[in-house]
Amino acid sequence: MKLLESIFAPNSPLHDGAVIVRGATVVAAGCTLPLSESPLPSEYGMRHRAGLGVIESTDAVVIVVSEEHGEVSLASNGRMMPELDEARLRRQLDRLLDLESEQPALAERETAAGADGEHRAS
Repeated sequence: MKLLESIFAPNSPLHDGAVIVRGATVVAAGCTLPLSESPLPSEYGMRHRAGLGVIESTDAVVIVVSEEHGEVSLASNGRMMPELDEARLRRQLDRLLDLESEQPALAERETAAGADGEHRAS
C-alpha cells in the first residue's frame, strides 16, 4: 500500500501514469494505456477512457481514481462502475478476482448484484 501511495503522490514522476499490478506485485508504473474509442458520458475523463481501453482488449480489472474528484470507478468485462465506496469496491474485487474461494469468510458477505450507474462500452 505504501508503494502505491508513493507512486501516486502529487510530485512523483510516476503520478500521471498507470500502475500495473499482477497478483500482489507492482510490475510496472508510469504506463501509458490504450484509449477507448467508445462514446462516454462527459463526466468521464482521460483516465476513464484509458480504463475502458484496457478492458476492451484484455481480461484485466481496472481501478480508476478521478484526479479531479477522487471518485473511484471499476472497469471490467466491458463495464464501468462509477463512484464506488470502499465496501462496494471490495465486494466487486472479491467477486471479479475470485477472492471468495480463497477466503471462505468473504463468500458470506453480500455480493454486489450489478449495475447501479454502470456504463457499458460499445
